[in-house]
Amino acid sequence: MIYLDHAATTPVHPDVLEAMLPYFTEEYGNPSSVYRLAQRNRKAISDARAVVAKHLGAQPNEIIFTSGGTEADNWALKGMAEALKDKGRHLITTNIEHHAILHTCAYLEKHGFDVTYLEVNQDGLITPDQVEQAIRPETILISIMYANNEIGTIMPITEIGAVAKKHNVAFHTDAVQAVGHLPIDVQAQNIDLLSLSGHKFYGPKGSGALYIRRGLQLPSFLHGGGQERGRRAGTENVPGIVGLAKAIDLAYQDLEAKNAKLKALRDYLIDGICERIPYSRLNGHREQRLPNNANFSFEFIEGESLLLLLDIEGIAASSGSACTSGSLDPSHVLLAIGLPHEQAHGSVRFTLGADNTKEEIDLVLAKLPSFVERLRAMSPLYEEFVRKNS
Repeated sequence: MIYLDHAATTPVHPDVLEAMLPYFTEEYGNPSSVYRLAQRNRKAISDARAVVAKHLGAQPNEIIFTSGGTEADNWALKGMAEALKDKGRHLITTNIEHHAILHTCAYLEKHGFDVTYLEVNQDGLITPDQVEQAIRPETILISIMYANNEIGTIMPITEIGAVAKKHNVAFHTDAVQAVGHLPIDVQAQNIDLLSLSGHKFYGPKGSGALYIRRGLQLPSFLHGGGQERGRRAGTENVPGIVGLAKAIDLAYQDLEAKNAKLKALRDYLIDGICERIPYSRLNGHREQRLPNNANFSFEFIEGESLLLLLDIEGIAASSGSACTSGSLDPSHVLLAIGLPHEQAHGSVRFTLGADNTKEEIDLVLAKLPSFVERLRAMSPLYEEFVRKNS
């Protein structure tokens, strides 16, 4: 199989699995207990916390482990809303966020909060000026994703962080697609809260973290025991936490070289599609995007049909966010950047990984044009278009 859906999830790295295995069978103690078996688990969590903090430019006590990015996003927004509701009830975000943010904002709106949704341009970007102009005296939180999960656009996070700091407004970023793929320094970038998820960078599913800047008092999201220094109840997922730390450590080794390889392969795919398939469009900014992301719209076809043809040939890609796959609605991200519904429906996302090769991309480029041509041959719209332009 040629796997080109790494934005949806990644396989667990063999070294990550090896690091996790002892905590399933040998080092199985509950970290909250006092005997040595348990204390070794507590130390493993402490060591993992330090590793994650190091790669974010944070302090270990600012890292809280979660079940993934969705929990971290929910906690960041709902927690800040609860903590600062007496100061104000206004939040700022964008109209292309992951649904973990958008649905949480919708929840907060039903509970008396006001949310400004900044509109992105045709490349999927907002400007720091847009953020600054949206700030009000009652604004309590700005939440802008670091990199978009569908089109790969990278937001100007450092500049937005500077705006937030200037106006003394807390700044959260959903960095699920960025951590492990882009260098991050929460101090230099003035980030107050950051969400991440292990399975996006060759770690285990069900592992994640929320960075909370020291001094921010978020109420507990889960109530029960005193785990995570009383901030997140529930027996810790020690194998997942250990795996998350190992994965982030591996991800940031030789990051520049790995990204250069991915970018070269991504650009080879992009150029190949543009040369071979007419009426195709690259979605998102051409350069200011994740090194592994290529999201295309193919006019006059249904993206889901193309995915099925690719799957028959052993090629795995997606039509957008894996969290909304199966939905008949067009991508809210593609609509936000100005695509008409029919083009949004004809979109496919290819996201490359460490093990993909030029030979695999050559095979995709050899098969993809004929698949698109076959689907267009069945389209009355394409037939009419050809007739009018012949």
